[in-house]
Amino acid sequence: MSNPFDSANASRTLKIAGIVLILSFFVDFVLLLFPFRPTDQTWLIELATALVDRGIVPMVGLGLLMAGYGVDPDEGKSSPIDIRFPALVLSTVLGIMFLLIFPLHVNNVLKVSEQRVAEIGRSADQAEAGVKTQLQQLQAQLSTDAAKAELEKQRNLVKAQFSDLLKDDQKYKQALENPQVPPAQKELLKKFKANPAELEKFIAQQSDPQQIANQRLSQIVQQKEDAQNQARQQASKSGLRIGISSLLLAIGYSIIGWTGLRSFGSGVSSSSRKAPAR
Repeated sequence: MSNPFDSANASRTLKIAGIVLILSFFVDFVLLLFPFRPTDQTWLIELATALVDRGIVPMVGLGLLMAGYGVDPDEGKSSPIDIRFPALVLSTVLGIMFLLIFPLHVNNVLKVSEQRVAEIGRSADQAEAGVKTQLQQLQAQLSTDAAKAELEKQRNLVKAQFSDLLKDDQKYKQALENPQVPPAQKELLKKFKANPAELEKFIAQQSDPQQIANQRLSQIVQQKEDAQNQARQQASKSGLRIGISSLLLAIGYSIIGWTGLRSFGSGVSSSSRKAPAR
């Protein structure tokens, strides 16, 4: 035989826990609204993400609240306050709210993603324009005979330094074993050692402004593509995660609310029919 005191105590504990969880969600909700920026799509995305991440809290609260009434059904009849009906209405309202969040969040994420991709494209275009401007200036500076002679002198100096290193097997081995030498430079040394013609080709490329500019432009294009793909992937992940979670929450709250209200209404109607007529 169950102790009435234990049932009443358990019922009260479950109800209090459920109410606290529900109220804590709405406290977070109110705090998240400030500062209020309804026209800022980034803020709307952050708000939707925070609400969906906390969306399970009131559902757990509703479950505890209903369990509290189930543990001690007699208390609901004797108590002057029965909050099951407003709780079920609240569940229905939350279901509608999370259902609306789903398309709005996906739309905001897509718009912000498009803006981010466009910004990356504009930044890349500015960088490309800067490289082309520098190339024109450098080509103008190298158009004189003195500049060409200085450039050729630098080429010969670099070639002599590499040639001396490659001819001296001891220095060559020390360079390969030196941990301070980057792996990319070690690979170049191996390539030059195997084929001396590669050294001539490398020096020509590194001293040709057009070649340097082309390499930099290729890097900018690759970085732009990588950044844009990353922005699109992040938007897709955010849209899918929050969108699907919001849809699931909407379904859950709607089922709890509508089925609960229908059962609650049926119970009230049944009680009214059983009441003795005077």
